[in-house]
Order: sequence, then C-alpha cells, then structure tokens
Amino acid sequence: MTETVRAGYRVRASELEGRNWLNTGGRQLNLEDLRGKIVLLDFWTFCCINCLHVLDELRPLEEKYSDVLVTVGVHSPKFEHEADPVALAAAVERYEIHHPVLDDPELLTWQAYTARAWPTLVVLDPEGYIVAHLSGEGHAAGLESLVAELVEEHEAKGTLHRGDGPYVPAEPSAGDLRFPGKVTALPGGTFLVADTGHHRLVELDADLTAVRRTIGDGTKGWQDGSAETARFNEPQGVALLPADVAEKTGYDVVVADTVNHRLRSVNLATGAVRTIAGNGVQRLLDAGNQTKAGASSAGSGEAADNSAPADSSDLADARPLDVSLSSPWDLVWSSKLQRLVIAMAGTHQIFSFDPVSGAVAVLAGTGLEGLLDGAASAAWFAQSSGLAEDGDGNLWVADSETSALRRLTVDEAGVTVGTAVGTGLFDFGFRDGDSSVARLQHPLGVAVLPDGSVAIADTYNGAVRRYDPATGTVSTLARGLSEPSDVLVDTSSAEPLLIVVESNRHHLVRLPIPKEAQSVDEGARQTQRPKTAVESGPLSLTVRFAAPRGQKLDDRWGDPTQLKISASPEELLVSGGGTATGLTRELVLSDTVTEGVLHITARAAACDGEPGGEIPDHAACHMYQQDWGIPVVLQAGGDSELVLDLRGLD
Repeated sequence: MTETVRAGYRVRASELEGRNWLNTGGRQLNLEDLRGKIVLLDFWTFCCINCLHVLDELRPLEEKYSDVLVTVGVHSPKFEHEADPVALAAAVERYEIHHPVLDDPELLTWQAYTARAWPTLVVLDPEGYIVAHLSGEGHAAGLESLVAELVEEHEAKGTLHRGDGPYVPAEPSAGDLRFPGKVTALPGGTFLVADTGHHRLVELDADLTAVRRTIGDGTKGWQDGSAETARFNEPQGVALLPADVAEKTGYDVVVADTVNHRLRSVNLATGAVRTIAGNGVQRLLDAGNQTKAGASSAGSGEAADNSAPADSSDLADARPLDVSLSSPWDLVWSSKLQRLVIAMAGTHQIFSFDPVSGAVAVLAGTGLEGLLDGAASAAWFAQSSGLAEDGDGNLWVADSETSALRRLTVDEAGVTVGTAVGTGLFDFGFRDGDSSVARLQHPLGVAVLPDGSVAIADTYNGAVRRYDPATGTVSTLARGLSEPSDVLVDTSSAEPLLIVVESNRHHLVRLPIPKEAQSVDEGARQTQRPKTAVESGPLSLTVRFAAPRGQKLDDRWGDPTQLKISASPEELLVSGGGTATGLTRELVLSDTVTEGVLHITARAAACDGEPGGEIPDHAACHMYQQDWGIPVVLQAGGDSELVLDLRGLD
C-alpha cells in the first residue's frame, strides 16, 4: 500500500509552540520568521538512540543546503528528566546540534503535528505548507531529493529566500573532559576514560583529575594510527582484556566507537589504535530476518533456540571488518564465555566478540524493542547501555529505555534473560523498596559491588542505586549527581570506593560504599505521552508508505511490506497479532482490558527504479522500518481506526 500523507489539498503548518528556544541567541522564533526557507522539523528526545542516528543522518543535508534549509529540532521528552531545561541544554551541546531547538515539554507541537513516534520528521515548504511526514530513520536520500525539488519549484515562484538561518551557537561548558562516557581501571593504578564529547580516550592519574595522556587527536572521525593521529566518533565503552588474551591479540583495550559503529583496539604500550570489527555502516534487520547495511530503525526476528540467536545467519562466516554494527555502547569481558560481550544499543541486542578468532555473534535479543524475558533467542531489550559481570559469571545489563536492570544467566544450557527491576518501555520513577515496585529512570551503567549486589548509574534520576539479589530490594547510595553514565568499583585503597562518571559535570568522582543506603520513594510514573483512545472490538490498522522519487517497491519476490504486531499486556490483543505481509491489518481488542500498549513494527523494501518499470540489475535497495509503541486506553466512543505513517511524500 503506497498512500501519501497529504491529500489533494494543501495543509497549512501549525505554529511552533513550546517553553523556550535553544541555539537562537535568545530569540523566540515563529513560523513567520522561517518563511522563505524549507523547514525540516525533527521531533526527537535525547534518550532515543534512533533520534541520535537521525541527527547524524541529517548533518550532510544541512551542510549542503545551508542557505535554504532550516532544521528545527522539536524536543518532545519521553522521560521526566528530559523535560528539565538544563538537561536539554546539556544534550544539545553534547550531541553538537547546530540548528535551533524548540523545547516542547508539554508536547504541544508534537500533538499539533500528530507525531506518534521518536523520531518523526516533517517538511514544510517556503510558503508554510506541510509536504512530507516521515517516521523512523533512513530517510536522508529521500529528503535530499525532496529538498532539491522544493528549491527548484520555489526559486521559480520567487518564494525561496537564500541566506543564513537563525542558528546561533551556545557557549561551550566543558574542560579537560567533555561529557565522558565509560571508564575502566588500568593495571598501573590509572584509569582510561572515554572522553566522548572530545572524540578521544584520556588516561587519568589515580586522583581522577591529572591527565597522563590522550589517545586520539580529538577530531570527530574514523582513522586508525598512532595515539596522536587516530580518530574516534563519540566513543563510549572501554574494556581491558585479560593479560593472556592481550598477548595473543597484540592489544590491551577494546573501545565501543559508538557513532562509527565499530570496535577499536588500543595497544597501551604504544598507543596504537586499529579497527577490529565493524565496517562503519549501521546495522539493520530486514523483513526476512537477514541483516543488511543501511540507516534504519532496528528490526526483529526470532530463532528456534539458544544455539542460534535471532539474526545471526549473516555473522557466522563473516570477517569481523565486513560486519555491520549499530551503536555499540558498552563492553565487558565474560570469563565464562571467554569473549567480549557488547551492548548493541542501536539494535536492542547483546552481541559477543572473540578477539582471538574475530568472530562476531548475536548473544541475546531479537532486535524488537521492549522488555521480554526468557531464552536469549526470544528476549527483547531496549537500548541496552551498560554491562557488568558478577562472581558467578552472569551478566548484568542496564537496559536504559525500559528503565530496567536485566540479568543474563550463563550456564551449560545456554543463556537466559531475566529482569530484576523494571516493567516496560513507558514505566519509570524514583522508588526504593522491593524490586517489584522499585523504579529507575534511564540507567546507563552497572557495576558489581564486593558483596555481590549491583550498583546502578541511574542516569536520569541523578543517582546511584543498589540492587541486592539476596533480598530483591533496591536502595539509593547517592543522589544529586548530574547524569551519571557509569560506575566502577575501585579497590586500590583499604576501603573499596565507587568511581562515578558524572557526565554532565565533565568529571569523575569517588563515593563511599555505605553500609546502609538512603530510602527513597518519590513514586512510580509513566511517560507523559498522550494515550490514544480506542474502542474495544475491531480496530483497523493502516501504515501508509510511499517510496521516494526514483524508487519503487521491490516486489520481485512478492509483497515487500510487513507488519509485526503484539501487545502489552498480551490479553489486550484478541486477534490480529503476529507477523504477516502487507501494511494493513484488522485487529480485535479485548473488552476486559482497560489500557495497554500496542507494539507495531512496519517494514517496506524499495529499490532504485521508476514506478511501472523494471528494477535494474545491481540497483541499490533500501529498507524502511519503524517500531511504534502506541499507548492506548479503551473507552466507548474511541477510535476504531489507527493510521500511522512509515513514509509519505506529496
């Protein structure tokens, strides 16, 4: 099905309403100020990995059309912390956003433009009319084609105004470190920090302040070489290899080079950096559960057992430099598996990497975004961002988008996934107590304490929390921190201490590990995102998709579109769930459930070629995909039809 977003009439864009503007030098913008420019509204939230991917996708387009195109980031927060204007300003600086940003904490503009997912893109022409409405990643090529058309059309009409846009850069706030990510201890008593915002690694002395050396020249990019010439792009995780493994490989440290979608190695003696896995092209899953390269939202698929987790077929015999990765965020050495374990945030999966053989594999996760326990091959994760191994060889995972602490149990039977704290994509809070009621808010880091309990960098709560597996309870060790992104146990002194990477204050601090924790209960919350009112019984679902100009649906092997649908709770969906081709589905909703979440994944494959013609040999093909979690409330008089836009252009 290939409907466009617009009908035959023109739709005037709604005014841009919010609390404040950033990157404008204090100027409060409105649509009239942008008249004469092509405007690209990017609805984003800074917790969302897919939104961060889109920021990078749009940079070449913004540079190429800098005199006619104005990108406006409309920040529509998911988590409570993201509504904090100070936190938003830090995120705008952290991710080097060089366009105006509208702070929309009440989701006024989000609702005016009927956004339903992060990210959503809306294009306005120079006369202030909507010409495109897109969801998800992977739209850069189509947008470039559309912008070129609009430039030609409106130059001819005299309605296009060339010149500088309203962007005014903010003053930088960082020092020696800039938004540091993760940290690991080195054998000599020093610490290696991912200096994420400076695109380099920094070795700090034991005082956590003095810089002993830097690795990487501090320029965003990808380049192997010496410590002085190598380049990274927002590195995050750093992991020290066991000495015997380092001797075999010739390097000591592995780095999750997040925005480069690669793993890099560092030889500590020489400072030399090289790429050991990843081809630099973002990984995605297609409708047949095969991996392709491109920029799109993470996909899904299921395998039959633990021995062959979902989406591993393309990795079995691939050379490590030929595989595609997606935003690797953290790493830890698994003593049981004798491999590195990787939090692959971009595909909501856990990967493994063998430094000796170079083998890359999916360890757990289907690629579907959510919280689902069980066999590794069937589990769901959501932007996993922190890893730690305990004394039994099990792995603890900070699963950020579900505000959850997960555990991978590793034994002879395989790997199984369980949840210690957390309930789902839209539930978060700041609450101590039994793990069934305790709440976190977008945690990014974990560490195992000497007694076997788990310290959690509870990032958006500005706290360090502690989960005790023996009692099943959560307590608070420290609060008042500024977006802690990692925690590390420091055993170099008589009393063990906890090192915390305080990312938004650009430094590392040591904290005591107290015998008794504070007790906190500020309640449980849900994302303040409007729920869609629907009636119980039949619900007609339509996902609209239009291939970009110069592309056509790839129907050589049948219908190239697919829907995968499930619900939380499962009882919400009486029928219509599962995976099938096509972008329309008739669902039936329960009359005994009052509210829940519909999980919808839509995919469409298109190749270069003209509509009605043959697809040329060796044509470039593209996968378009979006995952939606639609909160719904069932009530009389609610909608009986749900329409979503995967991609639509006038």
